Amino acid sequence: MRVVYHKEFEKKLKKLPQALQRKAQEATDIFKDNPFDPQIGNHALSGKMLGKRAFSVTGSVCIIFKEYDNYVLVLFLDIGGHPQVYR
Repeated sequence: MRVVYHKEFEKKLKKLPQALQRKAQEATDIFKDNPFDPQIGNHALSGKMLGKRAFSVTGSVCIIFKEYDNYVLVLFLDIGGHPQVYR
């Protein structure tokens, strides 16, 4: 799996507190090892976000991404609390 980070994702990640950045890295490592690990709750989105997916960093913070070719390529689009990323 090749993971690419959108500029917006990188910018928002840097603004998070250090502890949350570490949790995001842990969740990303789990995702890279097994994108469907139940710990992170990978799920498809609907509505305006149809075609995108998300997984959890914490109970209230998630990463929005798009996958291509059955997880050969993954583009991380956004990170943050539900009100910030589900817009």
